[in-house]
Amino acid sequence: MVYYAVIALTMVILPVLSIASELVSNGTLAGLLGIFTKWFVFWAVGVRLVLAGVSQILRPGYTLKHILGVDEPRAYVIAQELGFANLAIGAAGLISLLLPGWSLPLAFIGGVFLGLAGYNHMRRPARNMRENVAMASDLFAAAILAAAFVLSLF
Repeated sequence: MVYYAVIALTMVILPVLSIASELVSNGTLAGLLGIFTKWFVFWAVGVRLVLAGVSQILRPGYTLKHILGVDEPRAYVIAQELGFANLAIGAAGLISLLLPGWSLPLAFIGGVFLGLAGYNHMRRPARNMRENVAMASDLFAAAILAAAFVLSLF
């Protein structure tokens, strides 16, 4: 249940609340794309991937068994290495609040990473509910981040 709450909070609820809060405090829609990108990178890339990374490093069996349906302790090292990648990308997402110039590169990096992860989940025909949620949330985040990145180019 915590897994689903983290996904809902970091992918929808907290980004929307953060964006709305900043727009209300600014009193204008000026800079909407930058605000949107900043908060989505922070929550969906930063917080979500840091939490996933820490979980995969400390509890590799959870990702393997409950999300991927793999019950093989010898594969723990692979889940932990995925955790290192998630932690590194997520930490950069968190730092992007302090270094605003990082938001667009991280929208690109996070979008590619999550898009490929979502596609990889999609290719597996025998997915459980947690993997379906991971797939849908990865693809959703990838689409949002890609849109933010592409729109920023114009």
